[in-house]
Amino acid sequence: MSLLAEAVSDGRLTLDEHAQRLEEASSARTLGELARLTTDLVTPDAQPLRLDGTRPVAAVFGGQRREGRWVVPERLAVAAVFGEALLDFREALLQSSRVIVYATVVCGRLKILVPDGVAVEVTGTSLATSRRGPVTRRRPARGAGPGPQVAAPGQPDLPVIEVRGLMLGGQVQAIAPPRARGFLGIFPRRGR
Repeated sequence: MSLLAEAVSDGRLTLDEHAQRLEEASSARTLGELARLTTDLVTPDAQPLRLDGTRPVAAVFGGQRREGRWVVPERLAVAAVFGEALLDFREALLQSSRVIVYATVVCGRLKILVPDGVAVEVTGTSLATSRRGPVTRRRPARGAGPGPQVAAPGQPDLPVIEVRGLMLGGQVQAIAPPRARGFLGIFPRRGR
């Protein structure tokens, strides 16, 4: 709505167009209907919300990024072949508590930036591939062994980004915000 107000104040929209778009915004039922209201006002990178999340991310002999405020579909295809693919979920809107990233990493790197409270799991076939950061292998079916955090009864499950696929000679790296540490990491930090 603030983008529409800016557009009418600097003359990109008339008062009638502004009123019509506000009416459409109030009756919108989907994010796609809202996003259409600003497509002609700013460039795609400056949109308040990007809906290109369903397009595959392909970093072949180069780099490809998906970052900013974007809507994450339940399933997303990513390829990093001799390149680096970056998926930044820190400002993204997850449509599901479990997002499945179908990844093909061949001598490349898949870098995933996650906000606090989001777990990253890696499943699938991997050969000569390293995992760095808070990345875990999927927990065995019986619930034993290491794995992502599981919420206690009565608490909602943590969101999970599951990376499935084929990883050969590459790297899957997850980066989460650093935890607050005390002085030199020895003394705990006091609550303020």
